[in-house]
Amino acid sequence: MQTSFPVALSAQLAMEKRLETIANNIANSRTAGFRAEEVKFEQLISRTAGEPVSFASEGETYLSTRSGELTLTGNPLDLAASGEGYFAFQGPNGPVYTRDGRMRINADGGLETMNGYAVLDVGGAPLQINPNAGPIGVARDGMITQNGQQIGAVGLFAMPAGAQLTRFENSGVIPDRAAVPVVDFQNAGMVQGFVEGSNVNPVMEISRLIALQRAFDSAANLVQGSERSLDEAVKSLGSMS
Repeated sequence: MQTSFPVALSAQLAMEKRLETIANNIANSRTAGFRAEEVKFEQLISRTAGEPVSFASEGETYLSTRSGELTLTGNPLDLAASGEGYFAFQGPNGPVYTRDGRMRINADGGLETMNGYAVLDVGGAPLQINPNAGPIGVARDGMITQNGQQIGAVGLFAMPAGAQLTRFENSGVIPDRAAVPVVDFQNAGMVQGFVEGSNVNPVMEISRLIALQRAFDSAANLVQGSERSLDEAVKSLGSMS
């Protein structure tokens, strides 16, 4: 039984998925708070042939949680999370978490994301700011002060260990289990006047793209060689008959 064809095909399917993630990462390399998508592959072994044959799995995607680079903006409504914390906003179906800390105040005084979602405090309630009461200050623990008075606190949340993250729009994530409010601000917190960029390394992604193209060409050559070998075998059998 010829096994090179299905092995090469499984490799091409795996590389197609990797190509999709690389393309999406490169496209969002300048998106604030974006989390790069990675792929985890496994080896599948078939024992139906005379000898065990290894195939590549299609691959399972996951989001990288490493931090992106911080950029100073000086805007008091820009916040960056330090450590592994996430900000929260009210999505269409519940809380969504993000590292994109760019915020604004709407006409009703609500603190919201740049896409118009309400920013939440640690208890999951929307935050209100008086747009006419002067500039605001935000402490490391998220406490908001205006005119020397505390008016609320921006929530910071940690993802449970082993939580699976699903992407929401570009920079949001939704965990498969409830996020936990951060209460210890020694190793986590927020910094006012900064924005965290994407955690994509464009140079590394381009290098991966080049290596992937070479691997895809090798797999394609293997498929073509397998097809030629099969054609020659059919012709030989035909001439013998």
